[in-house]
Amino acid sequence: MNFDGILFDLDGTLWDSCRSVAESWNLSLDRLDRGAPRFRAGDVRAIMGMTEAQICKTLFGGFGAEAAAVCRRCLLEEGPYLQQHGGELYPGVDALLRKLSGRVPLFIVSNCQSGYIESFLDFTGLRGCFTATRCEGGNGLGKAENIRLLCRDFALARPVYIGDTVMDERAAAEAACPFIHVRYGFGSAEAPLAAADSPAALYALLEGEHHV
Repeated sequence: MNFDGILFDLDGTLWDSCRSVAESWNLSLDRLDRGAPRFRAGDVRAIMGMTEAQICKTLFGGFGAEAAAVCRRCLLEEGPYLQQHGGELYPGVDALLRKLSGRVPLFIVSNCQSGYIESFLDFTGLRGCFTATRCEGGNGLGKAENIRLLCRDFALARPVYIGDTVMDERAAAEAACPFIHVRYGFGSAEAPLAAADSPAALYALLEGEHHV
């Protein structure tokens, strides 16, 4: 393996939490006595990878002057719901991470809110696979800057970032980090270093069974 650190995006790369997130947000709206809009998994899928400000603008505009407060409430209550109900781990991800973590340090870098990554780790039992995580909600920094910080803090000379969208690809490029695209996720890529159609194929790619 040519990499000394592997950084993962979360949504669309390791799991799909869209259905559970939509359920959580609708429960939050019920508690706030807000009848509309109601959210579906497809609505959540369309904003995966966005920052909180972008999510608020895209999905919560119908709440007018209350949009930011309603969005914040939904995001805050999402974490505890996911800890209990979780998302759908992509088939093969558990094995992928457990095998890789014995070979090289693993990290998560996401634009999610604070507590979201922890909900993923707690629900899946994969906390021990990761050396560290960073998110926009935790430190106010975007994905590119968090990739740079992790590489600096852990002295990574040959890192790679793995994600499912062109936003991930551009953040990796901004951080001068090679990017591998997982085609089974939510989005597309423009010119990744390599691409994989499944977690098993990703493992083979990282192990060098295919040229990178």
